[in-house]
Amino acid sequence: MLTELENGIIALIQGDIPITQRPYLEIAKKIGISEKTLIEQLKDLCDRGVIRRFGATIYHQKSGFQANAMVAWKVDEDRVDDAGEKMASFKEVSHCYRRNPTGDWPYNLYTMIHAKDEESCREIARNISIKTLINNYTLLFSRRELKKTSMNYFPTDNDD
Repeated sequence: MLTELENGIIALIQGDIPITQRPYLEIAKKIGISEKTLIEQLKDLCDRGVIRRFGATIYHQKSGFQANAMVAWKVDEDRVDDAGEKMASFKEVSHCYRRNPTGDWPYNLYTMIHAKDEESCREIARNISIKTLINNYTLLFSRRELKKTSMNYFPTDNDD
């Protein structure tokens, strides 16, 4: 169970974090605690596994990456962990997931890659293929972003 304070902290950090020199101070002020207390609470939530990951979302188009592709890989199950670790080690890979294949779709490992153009995405996928010795894959290029939001686990009064 989470305390009322912990719920409040999670509600404030699940959206955009202020872009200032001291974002934690601004968040702390909103709930009436010190910056130090907020940071201690966040560390405790991470240590307990309540917060698994604390990250930033980069809008790849605004940062110079004009192309991205989800690469679907068909990997022998006994190689998934090793292949996934190698794939995830590429700096151009932002996500790496193992999923169950279904019906006529045999792919079970997925990587999201980002690059300056589609040919660069293809080259990165080829390099990953060479490093992992996995050559059964397909690239799914993003054509249009329809939604990109963070999860909202604890709605606040300000949410619609």
